[in-house]
This record gives sequence, structure tokens and C-alpha cells, in this order.
Amino acid sequence: MRGLILGLCLCLAQGALAQEIDRSPRPIANPLLSSSPEAPAAGAAPDTATAPDTRTAAVGEAVLTRSLRPAPRPPALADRIAALRSTSNAPGLDLSARPPEDEVDLAAIPPPSKKEERRKKREKASMKGAVCGVPAIKGEEIARIRSKVDGCGVEDPVMVTSVAGVRLSQPATVDCSIAQALNSWVDDVAQPAFDGKLVELQIAAHYICRSRNNVKGAKVSEHGKGRAVDISAFILSNGKVLTVAQDYNRLLRKIYKAGCSYFRTTLGPGSDGYHEDHFHFDTSARSGGAYCR
Repeated sequence: MRGLILGLCLCLAQGALAQEIDRSPRPIANPLLSSSPEAPAAGAAPDTATAPDTRTAAVGEAVLTRSLRPAPRPPALADRIAALRSTSNAPGLDLSARPPEDEVDLAAIPPPSKKEERRKKREKASMKGAVCGVPAIKGEEIARIRSKVDGCGVEDPVMVTSVAGVRLSQPATVDCSIAQALNSWVDDVAQPAFDGKLVELQIAAHYICRSRNNVKGAKVSEHGKGRAVDISAFILSNGKVLTVAQDYNRLLRKIYKAGCSYFRTTLGPGSDGYHEDHFHFDTSARSGGAYCR
């Protein structure tokens, strides 16, 4: 009997000790963060000292989710960025703060022939075919342009075919204010920037009665008043074509920026989203200073 009582006391003591262990303040180990977790044997009951409860598993998952390691870039985004880098001259796109290098080696382009140079000098000096009182602006005067749309029309329009010895891809119907400004800009800025090898301006738009940016309900564009011209490309003496859409490099940035001193408004790539593939120059009659973006 004494042995039976002694065994019963030992069992009660072991149960109390187990309860003390279960109430230990030591936090439950998180197997998700363990370097070598051990799976419980099949069919064995989980050990309360080591098996995580639902709350512990959720905490471990949240810790893993907040890992400082960056998430992998989605394949679609990676492909898009690679495509943009391969076409870094896309309109309005600037992948770095540093402007791209010139892609055209002007030194490799032969200069215009002496015969061509003499022809240009004669044209610039002769008043034959000149308009707006400037020998270098060639074209013809045309009749007044009237319009049923209020704000459109040109009082004294001219049809310009060349400025500063540089031909236009199509005759541009404008007034003399824009013709004179364009002539000065080509003579002072564009032609020297191209080492005298600029032979043609690609004209994208001139007089047309429409609203600004073709937005319905907007004010009449300066194009509708004959005071604006759009340039989309520059053609050199060797036939090389530099487009604003694809070749907006340091050289084109330079001549575009200089246009602010000759025109009242200059708009181009990055200005407002409407001029990503051409330069818009106008001589608006509005009050205030130049508007250059």
C-alpha cells in the first residue's frame, strides 16, 4: 500500500512540473523562421512546446512577406523597359537626366559644293522672288484669306518656298511675321548648328483653320491666323533625314531651345503631349513675353 501511495505522489508531481513548463514565458519557436525545421513524425501528436498555433504561423508568414529583398520585376514590365531602352529616341522619352549624344557625325558629311554655295548667296542677296521685304525669303504674295470661322484668316498672306537658302518641303502659307522669324532662326541658329549642311525643312503644318491641338471647343490655333509653322524633320546635304520623332538628340534640343529668342511660342517634345513629333513655332500677338516649353 505504501508503494502505491508513493507512486501516486510521483505522478502528481510530474503533472505539476509539466504544467509549470507549459506556462513558461519563453515564446513559442516559429518553425517558418527556423534554419532547420523538423517535421513531426506521421501519426504523432504535436508537441505543444514546439508546434506553432494558427496565430504563430500567421505572424511568421507576415514576417516573410515583409522581407527587404525586392520582389522580382514582372516579365511584362521588364520587356517594356527593354523595348524603351532600345528605342531611347522615342518622342518625349528621356530615360536619363543626361541628354543623348549626337547620332550624326557632321564631319563625315561633305560640305555643299561651291556651285551650291554661290547659288545660295545669289538667292539670299537677290530680291527676285523675295517676299516680306527680305531677299532670303522666297515665295509669292497671295490674296487675302477669308474664313467663315471667327478668328481664322490672314490679311496679308505669303506662300513661302525657302528661307535663308533652305528650301521648304512644301510651300508654307503664313504671314510675314512668322516668315521673317523662321528666316532669322534658320540663318542664325539652325544652319550654323548643322555646319552649313542643312538643305531642307520638313514642314508638317502651316495655315489651317482649326482649334488649338484640334481640341473641340478650344480657341482658334495660331495656324488659323497664319502665324504658325510646324517642323517635323531636317534634311542634310547628303540626304540624311533627322526627324523630331526619332532623332531628338543634343543637336535638335539645342536649336529648339534657341528658337525661344525668335518666336513668341515654342512647343516640342515633352512640352504638353501634343508636340512629340514636331516643333511648333508661332508669332502670337498675345500680350506678355515668350511662351517656351
